[in-house]
Amino acid sequence: MISEASMAREGFDTGAAVTRSLLGWGVVAGPFYLVFGLILASTRTGFDLTRHPLSALLLGDHGLLQALNLVLTGIMVGAAALGFVRAVAGRRGTAGGVLLGVYALCLVLSAVFPPDPTNGFPPGAAAQATSSGLLHLVFGAIGFLTLGAAALILAGELPGAVFSRAAGVVVIVGFLGGAALSPGGAGIALLWVAVVVGWVWLAVASVRAYRIVPHPELHRRASA
Repeated sequence: MISEASMAREGFDTGAAVTRSLLGWGVVAGPFYLVFGLILASTRTGFDLTRHPLSALLLGDHGLLQALNLVLTGIMVGAAALGFVRAVAGRRGTAGGVLLGVYALCLVLSAVFPPDPTNGFPPGAAAQATSSGLLHLVFGAIGFLTLGAAALILAGELPGAVFSRAAGVVVIVGFLGGAALSPGGAGIALLWVAVVVGWVWLAVASVRAYRIVPHPELHRRASA
């Protein structure tokens, strides 16, 4: 096994390699969450993508699978958040990474505290307000707002500032509008817009941050 010291002597930048690996999880997180969630949605009786948010899959039979989805996705986002802190210099880079870290934590906590039954799902469940449902809403709100804020803050530090700012606004406005109109179809549609745009932004921003990190073997190649 090659030690870090020997890699350093050979011109391999271990820190750059780790940073790039962390940012790679920002690309994987969104597709993983959406594909996993859509597969679960297709197998759950009574679940309707036009009437129910994916978080409702935490309820009823096999709810632990959606909890696993949220926890694993949260870990991936947390890794990417650390990658942004390492890759983007200055206070904005740190602030953006911290906000993404909060978003990651909210994903995990949303799995710990499932929502209340909504719009007839799960079938036969009585609609009721619980402390778990309230906490789920709180963590969801904090998560969406911090994700949008991260996009706005990192906009000036990465290429594609206009896209980043627009994505941040869409995530925040989409969530607020969706929450206000929920549980109607328009509310669910706005939440979907916020979710998808948020994941697209994270993937694109992760790629752009990845590209500003020097190649781990760059200085070895330059001296060859």
